Amino acid sequence: MTLHTDAELREHAETLGVRFRNARHTLVTAESCTGGWIAKTVTDIAGSSDWFDCGMVAYSYEAKQAMLGVRPETLEHQGAVSRETVIEMVSGALVHSGASIAVAVTGIAGPGGGSPDKPVGTVWIGWKRRGGYAHAQLFHFDGDRDAVRRQTVGAALRGLETLIGTP
Repeated sequence: MTLHTDAELREHAETLGVRFRNARHTLVTAESCTGGWIAKTVTDIAGSSDWFDCGMVAYSYEAKQAMLGVRPETLEHQGAVSRETVIEMVSGALVHSGASIAVAVTGIAGPGGGSPDKPVGTVWIGWKRRGGYAHAQLFHFDGDRDAVRRQTVGAALRGLETLIGTP
């Protein structure tokens, strides 16, 4: 997976902003392992208030439940880093915002927290349009904490570009 520079992430966000604005869509982010980095990347773009609704950073189980409606049973049985959790996160982000498109991320950025089943670099990303079905993808990123988080932001933005379609 490519490690994106700040300039490359900014370029992705600028392209995304044009597409969102032209399609009259708005974005909500629900972030765990990236700690708001996706929201920061898109709001670094002048004029992002035209297409960015809000961002939610939910690290703890309690925050995922309260802010995004993730079910306690999902967290207990599947864990925070799972397809089921990211689907509930992305769906909850749309329920709790006025946005038309959502992205959610949950993962293990490291350096600790990994396990044999879910090693450091394991990240789930989910995307959803209001009224549509959620799509989730599993990634295994390499590198240190910053590298895993940076690659997650890049993959999230690329997925949004795919979801919104060609200009």
